[in-house]
Amino acid sequence: MRTPITRLALVLLLMSCSPPGSGDPAASGEPRTLEDPAADMDGVLRVLVYHDMEGLTGQSDPNTFRFSHPERYAVGRTYLTGDVNAVVAGLFDGGADEVHIVDGHGSGNPEPDLLLDQLDGRAELVSRNEVFDAYVDLTEPGAYDAIAVVGMHAKTGSGGFASHTYTLGIDFLLNGMAVTETELVGYSWGRVGVPVIFASGDDRLAADLAGPMPWVEFVTVKTATSASSANPRPVEQARAEMQETAARAMTNYRGARAMRLSEPATAQLHAVPPADLSMLASVPGIDYADQRVTFEASDFRAAYDGLVGLVTVARGGYAAVMSETGRAMAGPAFGPTYSDALFDRWLDFESDRWSPPELPDAAARTFHGFR
Repeated sequence: MRTPITRLALVLLLMSCSPPGSGDPAASGEPRTLEDPAADMDGVLRVLVYHDMEGLTGQSDPNTFRFSHPERYAVGRTYLTGDVNAVVAGLFDGGADEVHIVDGHGSGNPEPDLLLDQLDGRAELVSRNEVFDAYVDLTEPGAYDAIAVVGMHAKTGSGGFASHTYTLGIDFLLNGMAVTETELVGYSWGRVGVPVIFASGDDRLAADLAGPMPWVEFVTVKTATSASSANPRPVEQARAEMQETAARAMTNYRGARAMRLSEPATAQLHAVPPADLSMLASVPGIDYADQRVTFEASDFRAAYDGLVGLVTVARGGYAAVMSETGRAMAGPAFGPTYSDALFDRWLDFESDRWSPPELPDAAARTFHGFR
């Protein structure tokens, strides 16, 4: 993922922004516009497929999308590869000339989440030799004609299976609209006139997208019963529908709509447990209220970058869970031990006895999207 913005840099960035409400597009017009897809520039129909891992067929166990649980994650990789293959086949059935795939999940696996030896050989995996943000760094005119998303999840607060936005405890709002990650992809590619045409996930994501993206051909693969449980449809039935629906989406892609965020944009980050933004409550120049920070940005990319920077701050709330875990594991000794370590680090730094530990040289590797 993107290199985190430091808290100080973020505070200075937000203090330099115009006050929320000045030039607010929602005050003078619609928060977004919908446009016809951009014209095909080269006669080759290319589709980019984003995959996540929370909205897969057959899936009802959250550990199937977590690299830290290798046995269950291995099962999740089979779910993922089967779903992606069904969609890839459908896109080619519908007339796609090229299909590329990018990782929109970020499990922590240095290798692709997909099982490459089982992946449809007609598809190509997007890769780079340096870290990139799959949502915003690939967007350029003429690169693709349509976008499909597979295995996606509902937004924070929707009650879906593993529902969240970007990461744990985070809610993104753009021009007053709480958005899913599918919509983030849509607004990013809408900058160059490329529409999202297909999506798959649970019933709560279907409800999230029904209003803002009604043209998207959607396949519901399971019914969410909580954030940690779901009732999946029969796998082969769901995948057959995914292939058929992806083909229809491709055939009719010119009828889809490209989403463009009205600019300048008002962005807001809302934190819920385990995230926390209260440390910004007393900072002058920051528009903070009730676990929400609001700022104005010149365009979608600036709004996105600012929100991602705020995520770094909000993740400070995760330390409370770490402390609870440490006390549970170490007992009463955890508090004094941590306090002494913190105290000694300060004394060593002030006495010029401390320097950051040397990290081993990073091995050269290929990146396939979010890490």
